[in-house]
Amino acid sequence: MDKLDKIYVFDGFCGANPKSQKKVRFIHEMAWQQHFVTNMFIRPSTSDDLNTFEPDFTIINACSQVNEDWERQNLNSEVAVAFNIEKKCAVIFGTWYGGENKKGIFSLMNYWLPMSTPAMLPMHCSANVGKGGDTALFFGLSGTGKTTLSADPHRYLIGDDEHGWDDDGIFNFEGGCYAKTINLSEQNEPDIFRAIKTDAMLENVAMEQDGNDSNNESFVPNFFDTEKTQNGRVSYPIHHIDNFFRPQMAGHPENIIFLTCDAFGVLPPVSKLSPGQAMYHFLSGYTAKVAGTERGVKEPTATFSGCFGAAFMTLCHTRYADLLAEKMKKHGSHAYLVNTGWTGGPYGIGNRMSIKDTRACIDSILDGSIRDSTFSKDPTFSFDVPNFLNGVDSGILNPRNSWKDKAAYDQAMKNLAQMYTENFEKYTGKGSADYSKYGPAK
Repeated sequence: MDKLDKIYVFDGFCGANPKSQKKVRFIHEMAWQQHFVTNMFIRPSTSDDLNTFEPDFTIINACSQVNEDWERQNLNSEVAVAFNIEKKCAVIFGTWYGGENKKGIFSLMNYWLPMSTPAMLPMHCSANVGKGGDTALFFGLSGTGKTTLSADPHRYLIGDDEHGWDDDGIFNFEGGCYAKTINLSEQNEPDIFRAIKTDAMLENVAMEQDGNDSNNESFVPNFFDTEKTQNGRVSYPIHHIDNFFRPQMAGHPENIIFLTCDAFGVLPPVSKLSPGQAMYHFLSGYTAKVAGTERGVKEPTATFSGCFGAAFMTLCHTRYADLLAEKMKKHGSHAYLVNTGWTGGPYGIGNRMSIKDTRACIDSILDGSIRDSTFSKDPTFSFDVPNFLNGVDSGILNPRNSWKDKAAYDQAMKNLAQMYTENFEKYTGKGSADYSKYGPAK
């Protein structure tokens, strides 16, 4: 990079709580990547912040350079993201993906915060807060609805992806949002769609000529064109969301929601978890890939990602689970598993859970009405499934009832339970508690 005529430097902050806030410096060779981090991190508010800035960590994004020695080093490709904690520096090689900038710092927060005194919990989740001050967390892997469901017109958005939980409550790591744009429209994602305005930045999004321009000189994004990739993205400062929560910090969460997109169609749309079950599903981090979302995927494939973000968790996953268990017990938080995937059968046979039904499930959690329901114990996972919920088709609450072929459902449920059990074997004997007993019946 020392041979370039121009480089770009951004100084900003990660973490809205001054008690744990980190100063981060980014050095880029591309102007658009500089704009990305300007959107995604907390910007200095005064000139004094910049004049006295001494970074806690520096990331050099050398995206045009590659690691030519990757085969000898037994790596997967010429792309590399290398961190040196002692020298407080990282270098990104060979990838132009903007998300590497933010996920690198997130990985560091996952290392630093649990080892602080007192220990803080870093989380791969979105968060919002109600008008009465009740905070909710949404954990979930890509495609489960984490960003969509936390953008609620009746609640204030704290953040859409990365947060911390300390003795004061919840705080956002970031200053912006990074949303998927596949099939985006104002009808299905109004808050995200309207956030795409000046200063928002589209990434991996196809463009087409504007049919309303008679001179054919204007282009508009086509969010439905996935010929090159389904991973279209938009980054924008959080203030582009009309009802964002300006303090970016709120109280301890009343409700914690684990989102899964179950493409096998066997999990209920919503279930209530005991504290032990919450830790089991937090460590499991289950969702399913479906055909078309990744190269080579032809049928539903189970994915387990510990803490709903295994790639970014730099300590043993049970450390994060122990911290979550401690905080949930101390603050009386409730936990739920919400399936945004399929009902009535697996992918290709059943139907995707409607956003209307999913929203109604979330609303019942947030307004507390789910606690007025009677519940049935799931015979496989032992979590509590509501028998009725306002605004939700009662025919889908018990997923077995939505399948025409009951024997096929039973087998699919048995198969999924086995996948859970096999995945969880790696956590046996680790951490302060054995959470395996809170999994499916054997």
